[in-house]
Amino acid sequence: MNGEDALSRALVASADRWYAVPGYPVTGIAAGCGAEITVNEKVALEYALGDSLSGRRAAVILKNVGLNACADTLVAAAVEGTRAGVVIVAGDDEEVSGSQHAQDSRCYGRVAGVPVFSPLPEEFAESVETAFQTSERFWRPAIIRIASGMLTQPAGGVPLERKDFQQPRPDERDLTMRGRTQAAEYRRMDLCSWASSGPRYLTHPPRAGGGNGCTTIRVTGEPPQTVHARGYARTFCTGCPFLPALHLLREKELAPVCDIGCAVLAKNPPYSFCAASYALGSSPAVAATSTGVALTGDYALLHSGINALIDIAEKNRDLLLVVLANGTMGMTGGQPTPEVRPYLAWAHPVVCAADDTACIEENLLSWKAQGKGLCILYIVGDCPPGAHHETMEC
Repeated sequence: MNGEDALSRALVASADRWYAVPGYPVTGIAAGCGAEITVNEKVALEYALGDSLSGRRAAVILKNVGLNACADTLVAAAVEGTRAGVVIVAGDDEEVSGSQHAQDSRCYGRVAGVPVFSPLPEEFAESVETAFQTSERFWRPAIIRIASGMLTQPAGGVPLERKDFQQPRPDERDLTMRGRTQAAEYRRMDLCSWASSGPRYLTHPPRAGGGNGCTTIRVTGEPPQTVHARGYARTFCTGCPFLPALHLLREKELAPVCDIGCAVLAKNPPYSFCAASYALGSSPAVAATSTGVALTGDYALLHSGINALIDIAEKNRDLLLVVLANGTMGMTGGQPTPEVRPYLAWAHPVVCAADDTACIEENLLSWKAQGKGLCILYIVGDCPPGAHHETMEC
């Protein structure tokens, strides 16, 4: 048995779902565990995060440069947190045999604040379960970095017995964005403390010594900031045309994954119905493997969410995507954005005016009753001129 076989068998033993973008040197690993091929690495990781929220372990298999494509989501996942384990297997093409350049995937450990394992072939079998347990212990993805030359070397050992380390996901609904970052930083500090007794093949954080990226702490010892301790929550603008749609989502007890942009304000009072939020454009793919409902803006779709929609449609996944279409970048000054509807025509979106509550309610109820296929509810409204996000006393 060579390294590729050992790694594939261990992934099958420890994970429930597998996603991949083929490429040297990981194509054989993806085939070996029957991984689902996705349109890009960002979508693969976002599917895995949705599985994680639903209690399923998921593996993402990609080559070194693939980490670049999902870096935004990776960094966000370490802050937002995970539930079931998420492990990324990154194949480094050190000899540049089938890549445009060489890249050391271990660097992402420090960038994202996630554990990185660099096992030898004889350690491949046990490293997968170790990575999943570490991911679950510290509520963040873990990376297994594989050098291309190791995959053809003999590899002994047997996979460790699966032992799910899932803990209840921290209830952080009351945390501000600063508070979430603080909480994630404290978990990273716990990871650094654990590293001293970690396995030999743990390369980030290093098991001993300085220079491990664990000495620069961005928090000052206070508890993570909460909305109530701060005294107010940020919420939508006065006169926001989408408030009726938000009220209906809450009334119908739908739990969308919220995108970055104005949609993320649904995390805060008075709505507080957002299941999770990761990187810009991530809500469709995360929701497609978790709650089945995503809330996004038109710019987030243009940015990167539309890639996921293509993959979701091709695979007949079930998703209700609610799009708040204001034609602007509402969080950054109201810069105009291209009209996205022409690029969604293939999906036959249902278009409702923001003040047409009957249209919105009808389609939400229809989805709740049937919940099949891809349904895009495209709600059109104009932001009030000169409006600013309001604050709500808590």
